[in-house]
Amino acid sequence: MKKRNFKLKTVFIFLFSFVAIAATKQDIYRKIKDSQRTINNVYKFLITHYVDDIDLEKFTKMSIDNMLSDLDPYTVYLVDDQKSGLDMLTSGQYGGVGIQIGKRDNVITVIAPTDDSPAKRAGIMAGDVLIKIDGEDTESMSMDDAAKLIRGKKGSSVVLTIERFNEEEPIDFTLTREDIPVKDVSYFGMLDESIGYIRLTRFSKNSADEVEKAIVSLKSNDLSSIVLDLRDNPGGLLNSAVSILDMFFEKDELLVWTDGKARQSSKKYYSKSNPIVSDDIQIAVLINGGSASASEIVAGVMQDLDRGVVVGRQSFGKGFVQTVYNIDRNKALKVTTAKYYIPSGRLIQKSGYLPEEILADTTEADSLFETIGGRIVKGGKGITPDYVVESDDRMPILLASLRKGLFFSYVQKNKHNYNSFEEVLNDPILLSQVEDFIMSFGDDLNIKLDGENNYLDTRETLMNLDSNNISITGAIELLDSYFEEKAITQFDREQEDIKQWMLMEFAKHFDGEQGRMSISKKIDEDIVKAISILELSLIHISEPTRPY
Repeated sequence: MKKRNFKLKTVFIFLFSFVAIAATKQDIYRKIKDSQRTINNVYKFLITHYVDDIDLEKFTKMSIDNMLSDLDPYTVYLVDDQKSGLDMLTSGQYGGVGIQIGKRDNVITVIAPTDDSPAKRAGIMAGDVLIKIDGEDTESMSMDDAAKLIRGKKGSSVVLTIERFNEEEPIDFTLTREDIPVKDVSYFGMLDESIGYIRLTRFSKNSADEVEKAIVSLKSNDLSSIVLDLRDNPGGLLNSAVSILDMFFEKDELLVWTDGKARQSSKKYYSKSNPIVSDDIQIAVLINGGSASASEIVAGVMQDLDRGVVVGRQSFGKGFVQTVYNIDRNKALKVTTAKYYIPSGRLIQKSGYLPEEILADTTEADSLFETIGGRIVKGGKGITPDYVVESDDRMPILLASLRKGLFFSYVQKNKHNYNSFEEVLNDPILLSQVEDFIMSFGDDLNIKLDGENNYLDTRETLMNLDSNNISITGAIELLDSYFEEKAITQFDREQEDIKQWMLMEFAKHFDGEQGRMSISKKIDEDIVKAISILELSLIHISEPTRPY
């Protein structure tokens, strides 16, 4: 009798739960219907009654963009050419002319043409300044807008107008767009006799194949360690990240999982095959603030499963998965549909992506987790490196020069003076010429020496108090002279580092990435630190994170 009662109670509870769930869903659908009706009515009244004529297409897009602006920055409405970035990731190619562009001296400049591309074959060179695209002036154009204009359908044409150093008149290049393969591994090679290096710039359809080819090539050497450089890698396809991790872990290892509202958004990802990188090969992963999404998955999984050491600076903190829903042929909605979690259980996504007033659940997630080996790691803010390498703020001239791209600019303006990298190395006046070039930018460098900002604040306060006081003005003149003298000698203190960075840019010009890395491995603090860790076999660390 008791058993029967128990069964009846169980059935009753189940039925009650079912009814409650059904009621909840009906409630949601009713709220959706009511909200949709409100939005439609507002839209209809605005279009039919607003005093001015409204461009319906633009107004609709603006309305959707405004609606999405209160959500995370990755949930966006895509129209026409805005879909090209997604297409590039999923297809492994894009329609374009094959040039990498960037802002140098505040102008859009060709950083490098892609090998065997329309741009390369036409004669476009690194350092060319892009002044017009199809006749449209680029002076106030953003990088994204320029890229959109350059890209396009295979077989279509685009006219690029460039200014070139030592050429009096601008040059027009009429280029026919082609399908340009996306190269994700920008460089791989050996840093020394036993340490390999792979630089991965994104996670597209081609990434895993390129990384595998790089690993196979590196293994032909006496390989003991690999440095995987994910700095400034914004991420991309989750499946590509999983496929790359698959190369480092035993079969059936849980690597990452996603959790979302819809059933298809919740999924676990395991390694599918035996690793091609054996356990005796040590791994160091380089990250920085530009490492996001799939980069953070790879770095975080390596850290959580104690497979490698993470070196550099705090990563970006993007722990969301997006799904693209095509609205029609030219329009799509990219929606954040899930969060991803790595083996320790931590969410990489940084907080504050939604206004609290629209959040239904404000419960805070745990921030401390353990790796498989018992080390404490942090969640909720991206990936914190095992070894934090902090930028040296004692070299303001070097940092300002890097920020403004002055080394690249100098090489492009002076490369014609040399026939080889050896000539650069043997140039006795190179450093003095570089100093003159950098210092010619003057206040545009916005260099502030140690303690100068505090002094300038104090100086302004004192002058406001009594600008005619002889004691105050005398002290200010003395301190002004001090900082002027300090500025004159600052270049001398930084000159060796400045010289090495300039040599690295020249080495890249003459010998490509191989040349750049020959210098970079000596002066890049992240790489230097990674090498020292790998050489000392410090991969399995137990101490907490510390700066370097």
